[in-house]
Amino acid sequence: MGNRAVITTRERKVGLYLHWNGGRDSVEPLLRYCELQGYRPPSDDDYGWARLAQVVGNFFGGSTSVGIGAYTTDARMDPGDNGIYVIEGWRIVERLRAERRGDGPSRVVRFAEEREQRRGHGFDEMLRAFDEAMPERLRLGEFLDAVEVPVGELRVGDEVWLRGVDGSWGSYPVVGFGQPECNRIPVRVETPGGTARIAYPDRPYVARYGCDGDFSWNANNYVHGDTAMIRPRAQEG
Repeated sequence: MGNRAVITTRERKVGLYLHWNGGRDSVEPLLRYCELQGYRPPSDDDYGWARLAQVVGNFFGGSTSVGIGAYTTDARMDPGDNGIYVIEGWRIVERLRAERRGDGPSRVVRFAEEREQRRGHGFDEMLRAFDEAMPERLRLGEFLDAVEVPVGELRVGDEVWLRGVDGSWGSYPVVGFGQPECNRIPVRVETPGGTARIAYPDRPYVARYGCDGDFSWNANNYVHGDTAMIRPRAQEG
């Protein structure tokens, strides 16, 4: 008995077997946790398989709850229960199962998710369960409470989570808006005519690497991208 599933990618080169917690209510948080850790996904890099196996191995413990190996065919790899998850990046793009009728060959079909037995695991609950099973120095901790907001909505005083050179997350307050003197940060702007241009709008920067109280000079203090992860803001009255 188990609650089994197999995770693979579109290329069907490797399959990761879960004996337990194979429902979508566990697999989606597992993939999101790996994404929050900044791991490279299996669809892009073989290290992704190692990191995925590392997280679930820490979570399950023991020696037979998770396996990894060469992928053969969808029909042969289907473990029953929750079927096969096909992922791209850290997102589920397809679910499959093998239908077996009598003595004939198996037929691979889409997994009927509306029939899936719900185990009742909350998304945040599972994120924290995966985190607690990690070695302490690798845990995300308070970062799991972060809120994603558009960069254009950041305010002075917001505490933004930024990744360090060692891959860990730290939070820093926004102290101003502008562009660094060197290494200005370009933004691609789409125009109504369907073309694009490069602009250099003011970007928020944080109190991270300073010089005599000035944080605007260092490009590493600026928030890149379209969205940012921040500590939840205090309730506004």
